[in-house]
Amino acid sequence: MKAPEFDYHRAESVAGALAALRAAGPDARLLAGGQSLLAALNFRLSAPSILIDIGRLDELRGITETAAGGLRIAALTTHAEIGRSAVVARLAPMLAEGAPLIAHPAIRNRGTIGGSLALADPASEWPACALALHAEIEIAGLDGSRRVPAADFFHGMYATACGAEELVAALHVPPMAPGTRQSCCELARRHGDYALAGLAITLAVEGGRVRGLRAVFFGVGPTPMLARHAGAAAEGLPPAEAAQAAATALAADLDPQGDPVIDAATRMQLATVLLRRTIARLGSLP
Repeated sequence: MKAPEFDYHRAESVAGALAALRAAGPDARLLAGGQSLLAALNFRLSAPSILIDIGRLDELRGITETAAGGLRIAALTTHAEIGRSAVVARLAPMLAEGAPLIAHPAIRNRGTIGGSLALADPASEWPACALALHAEIEIAGLDGSRRVPAADFFHGMYATACGAEELVAALHVPPMAPGTRQSCCELARRHGDYALAGLAITLAVEGGRVRGLRAVFFGVGPTPMLARHAGAAAEGLPPAEAAQAAATALAADLDPQGDPVIDAATRMQLATVLLRRTIARLGSLP
């Protein structure tokens, strides 16, 4: 199947892209890495009147360490660049661990973090990581830019706080607190497939006890799912006990749906096992 007809405009600046979005109206789509959009076009799941290509805008590229020790990752930074970055590995190891989980090398070399956040696919790694890290998404518009906490950005499946005349400009990750341990992991039928259940998690171990567990699941709900009850159940317990307590409490946080690949009960079991194993692993680190 071929994509439907559409007009094409290559933006020369962020301001130019935003002006083109406003002029084109609600049927316009932005083209960055194109790894999700082009497939949607070819399957005729999307039929925009015009594609506005922002893929050559250098002002939307790059990874920067902030003065406070956090990160700013510009929207057109590719998954592969994040996975290779020593700065990311040092300041947000969850992202470095999550990058190789995304599809295959060809897609990681073209796909962008901004595109992933803007699409808000609930099975994707980056939205869950953003929520787990208390990150903020920078949104640019003709009237200026704003930063939206990840907790307020993802409104539903493929729905975000980004308006029709705005674009995702960057991800802002706050400094990692001393002693924080992070991981991004998933269970899939084979490497490169969408996760049957995935987890982005942060915690600290103080005096042999788990503190501040923040577990966010992907692939198990309409948005990244923060497991609040599991986090509360693990608080103050030794890692082995915390792992079991969090796993037991997880049923109050998740109600996954089945699909032709996996039924709901199996998906819930995978999420539970993933949480228990990951807490135990992070808790055993020196």
